[in-house]
Amino acid sequence: MITAFIIGCEIGFWVFVLAGLFCRYILKRKKLGAWLLYLTPVVDLALLIATLLDLRTGAVATFVHGVAAVYIGVSVAFGHRMIRWADERFAYRFANGPEPVKKAKHGPAHARNERIGWLLHLLAWVIGCAMLYSIILVVDDKSRTDALFNMIRYWSMILGIDFLISFSYTLFPRGSKETM
Repeated sequence: MITAFIIGCEIGFWVFVLAGLFCRYILKRKKLGAWLLYLTPVVDLALLIATLLDLRTGAVATFVHGVAAVYIGVSVAFGHRMIRWADERFAYRFANGPEPVKKAKHGPAHARNERIGWLLHLLAWVIGCAMLYSIILVVDDKSRTDALFNMIRYWSMILGIDFLISFSYTLFPRGSKETM
């Protein structure tokens, strides 16, 4: 059940984003569009409540319950950036907005973007792990929350690998194709 709810929340997030952008640029209803965009965190709240209810009613935590916390952490940390990305492209395509600026693919600007991306990943990790630890404390049964501890371990390893990759561009900047 929780797997379907996570998928539904991801779909719901993008439905609110697209509906908000549609109202803003196609229907010219900026307030309604903004209201729909502001509803995207409600999707995260619904997922958090569903996960807690599932575990409070006796379910044994699984990898999927951990994914719910990861999803919420990533959504909170990267959500504004994802919405801005979609907004720029929607405005360009449907409202004669300026062409979106392409990300730097080499040099110091690329290294800076990678560091910022890692810092956002760190924020997502902090939020997600805080949620995982909170759920572990609320459930208060180690035999039912082992999967959540494992999710923290795996995510921590992924964060470490991301750190090495992201900051390697600071030490060894990617050169442009002309200089290679």
